[in-house]
Amino acid sequence: MKAIISSAPNMASTTESTSINRWLIVLGTIIVQMGLGTIYTWSLFNQPLSDRFGWDVSSVAITFSITSFALAFATLFAGRLQERWGLQRLIRIAGILLGLGLVLSSQVTSLTLLYLLAGFVVGFADGTAYITSLSNLIKWFPERKGLISGISVGAFGTGSLLFKYVNSALISSVGPAQAFMYWGIIVLVLIVAGSFLIREAVVRNQAAAGQKEGDQPSNVRQDYTVKEMLRTKEAYMLFVIFFTACMSGLYLIGIVKDIGVQLAGLNVATAANAVAMVAIFNTAGRIILGALSDKVGRMKVIAGALLVTAIAVMTLSLVPLSFGVFFACVAAIAFCFGGNITVFPAIVADYFGLKNQSKNYGVIYQGFGFGALAGSFISALLGGFHLTFIVIAVLCTISLLLACIITPPGQQRRTRQREEKLSLHPSSRAS
Repeated sequence: MKAIISSAPNMASTTESTSINRWLIVLGTIIVQMGLGTIYTWSLFNQPLSDRFGWDVSSVAITFSITSFALAFATLFAGRLQERWGLQRLIRIAGILLGLGLVLSSQVTSLTLLYLLAGFVVGFADGTAYITSLSNLIKWFPERKGLISGISVGAFGTGSLLFKYVNSALISSVGPAQAFMYWGIIVLVLIVAGSFLIREAVVRNQAAAGQKEGDQPSNVRQDYTVKEMLRTKEAYMLFVIFFTACMSGLYLIGIVKDIGVQLAGLNVATAANAVAMVAIFNTAGRIILGALSDKVGRMKVIAGALLVTAIAVMTLSLVPLSFGVFFACVAAIAFCFGGNITVFPAIVADYFGLKNQSKNYGVIYQGFGFGALAGSFISALLGGFHLTFIVIAVLCTISLLLACIITPPGQQRRTRQREEKLSLHPSSRAS
């Protein structure tokens, strides 16, 4: 049954059965997203695979870079695939493909096959299900975009956190190859099972329900196509902001333990605790800042997160690090990163409409893929943490300024036209 989002101004006035169905869809999306988030446990496999096959650890670690790039790349095509196959079918196919990619990875004996299966196949399937299930859930709750985005993206992070223990136990008990097989089966079951609770939302005519200060007003044109979106300067401004937010967070996640050892002088065991802390604060930021964006305005949340990130990375670069300062900075960056990637789907919906959300956000989401690569590339080019942190701080400052001046497409022009009209016809003020 195709579900329809009402064009009424208040989604809370929908029927009770629709309300119940909406929360079942939330549950299904959470299950799917938790299965998708398990890919962020990949680092657990680097050393065991290196020991098993004699591969260099850095060569094995490239697999996850391929996974991240394929995930972002898939979001460009996910919307079109959804139109062709339907949401439920697409998520099931993606879940099966992701699970089979991991199961088949248990049989590989070469890095090339590992890159193809655990890298490209798993990443492409993951990105396809991720963006379509997230965008669909936002369509069901136009009055709570930030909160709902936080729940969905938070479930993705929770899946990563929980499976750190599941996959660690599997690797210890049956080895990395068999762990791939069990991991793939579990993920396949989770995603396919969750898909049965999901119903596809169809946007007929949006209303500006529940929008707060800083969100898109009702008189701003909605439902941009990708081509129309790319003709606006706001699309490129959002891409720069998202790229900066992703690069700062993803770079830190990849080297947090090394920072603790080399810059803060911590022992390896203590610095390793920062990895778990990053996961916890990352997930907390997704839920808290997502909900906050519904109340105070999304770009205000983004601007605040960028400011905190800039201060934190400059502290890491310029201030002698104690145990407390190190963990405070890491927690702040992880919290802000989680919030930024949660609020952005809602921002794209506010600026360009819900109808083509999967396609439009898929384009902006390429900032994630480029951000995943840029931090490591800049670090290699500049030769270390300190200069890289300074570059990130400068980019955060530029993006902060963009966040302070950006408005939904055409809003300034329409505001100016209304003011001119009022100046010409003062009597219209009373009406």
